[in-house]
Amino acid sequence: MTGINNVGQNGLSYIDQLKSLQEANKTEKTTGGKNELKQEDFLSLLTKQLSQQDPFKPVENDQMIAQMASFATVDGIGKMNTQFDSLNSSMTSNQALQASSLVGRDVLVPGAKGLKEADKGMAAMVKLPQAINNLMVRVENEQGQLIRTLDVGAKPAGDTRVEWDGKDDKGNAMPAGRYNIKAAGVLDGENKEFGVSTYANVNSVLLGKGDGNVLLNLAGFASPIKLAEVLEVGKA
Repeated sequence: MTGINNVGQNGLSYIDQLKSLQEANKTEKTTGGKNELKQEDFLSLLTKQLSQQDPFKPVENDQMIAQMASFATVDGIGKMNTQFDSLNSSMTSNQALQASSLVGRDVLVPGAKGLKEADKGMAAMVKLPQAINNLMVRVENEQGQLIRTLDVGAKPAGDTRVEWDGKDDKGNAMPAGRYNIKAAGVLDGENKEFGVSTYANVNSVLLGKGDGNVLLNLAGFASPIKLAEVLEVGKA
């Protein structure tokens, strides 16, 4: 069995001819032609190389086998990529179907700003790194003005749910809109602020832009968030 010569009658090495074929493929892709190199392309190049080889300088058999193995590897990678794309599409569709059940429900998402609906209050979750004796919560409007101060008291380490009834310090009901929840307390002798997450209602579900992400449109949020960012699913 003889192999292929490194240089054909056209003066180009095998690698150069392969690069030439790839460049031609890129051109066809931009002009609406085929958009990928297939195994048939490599076999066509191999056949041409065999017909042009120098019979007095054949390549060793092990080199021929290595080249054929390379063809099989390229084809296998192409098929694997296609399978991964199909799997990704299937998983995204399945996630979207599951996420559709969240429409109309409240979800907990990172961020201290939340939407207060008319005649309702707001709920948030405060993450405490350790137990605290004097957790204080401030409710501010979008302009940063203090609306209400809540003395939550002693709480253990972990997640602590806090609720605001939607009224100011004087008992007046506040209008619907976005409000900011801040939590702080004395920890190790210093006054520190803690991370806060708020609840929001899911309006609709969107598929990502081909990146496999499922997005949620939330009431009061200017842009959607990823389903993966949801920390907790609340009541409907």
